[in-house]
Amino acid sequence: MSAPTPSPWWSPGKHQDRRPFLLARNRITAAVRDWFAARDFLEIDAACLQVSPGNEAHLHAFSTQAVSLSGERAELHLHTSPEFACKKLLAAGEQRIFSLGKVWRNRERGPLHHPEFTMLEWYRVGEPYETLMDDCAALLALAARTAGTTLFSFRGLDCDPFAAPERLTVADAFMRHAGVDLLGSLGEGGQTDRDALAASATAAGVRVSADDTWADVFSRVIVEKVEPNLGIGRPTVLCEYPTAEAALARPKPGDPRVAERFELYACGVELANAFGELTDAAEQRRRFVAEMDEKQRVYGERYPIDDDFLAALEHMPAAAGSALGFDRLALLATGARRIDEVLWVPVAEV
Repeated sequence: MSAPTPSPWWSPGKHQDRRPFLLARNRITAAVRDWFAARDFLEIDAACLQVSPGNEAHLHAFSTQAVSLSGERAELHLHTSPEFACKKLLAAGEQRIFSLGKVWRNRERGPLHHPEFTMLEWYRVGEPYETLMDDCAALLALAARTAGTTLFSFRGLDCDPFAAPERLTVADAFMRHAGVDLLGSLGEGGQTDRDALAASATAAGVRVSADDTWADVFSRVIVEKVEPNLGIGRPTVLCEYPTAEAALARPKPGDPRVAERFELYACGVELANAFGELTDAAEQRRRFVAEMDEKQRVYGERYPIDDDFLAALEHMPAAAGSALGFDRLALLATGARRIDEVLWVPVAEV
């Protein structure tokens, strides 16, 4: 039997090629920590093993078993985000916190995805979610300045990290880039009309299958028509997602069709996902159950719901929070081509 092919990462030549990216990553890491400290944020360290890894239908976790001293076994999961842990701390009384640590997502690997990656997540109690848009703009500029670049470039697309981001609603983006009437498929309370969205998407040249749900069609329009046009020239803040696509966000005041959720884009790359946080525990449970029902339908599995988190949510004050893919930010700031070029030790391929 022949020996397995060694990983290329530990070749001295290969490592020397990556080393400038890795050193720049370290500088950005230090600068980000200093930025948050200067604004009275506390860095927290979330436990990676959780009862629930997160309850979004299309996120996949790594799972293991905890064995007690008496031999009893219980399933635990590596978290896909430190969100539940952070919100428990907000319920306990913390006001401004951030986490810069590892998270895990299974079934994900490619130029912009890795099964283990670093997430920067931060929360502000009693502040509007629009403040997070300003935070995101500041962090883009900070990363660029620290890495010594004036322009992000990726796959032939450029973005000025120092420019004020464009703020674009999802409905406006659907109309501008796809000619799709998104709001025409939403009821006054945020209910979705699958057939209305499917008809509009089909007219725009988007393939729709008979068994596609409203969420499937929404996702296809985003991926095929909208995302490739975001963050070109300057960053884009894509905001006001339909409530049906914002499982952890509160509805926008005065318009329950959409929610206080935005995503940040540069060079067509999604960098951050932010919410005005939902604090209604009963509504959050309902959404989690719906997400897990969909996961069961599509993948034949579901994750448990963290009752401890929902109990904490009843005491959590109004807050806004954002999660930013730190490795992607480092990739754009350093000029790397793949996410594994900015990881000190990439996960072995299997």
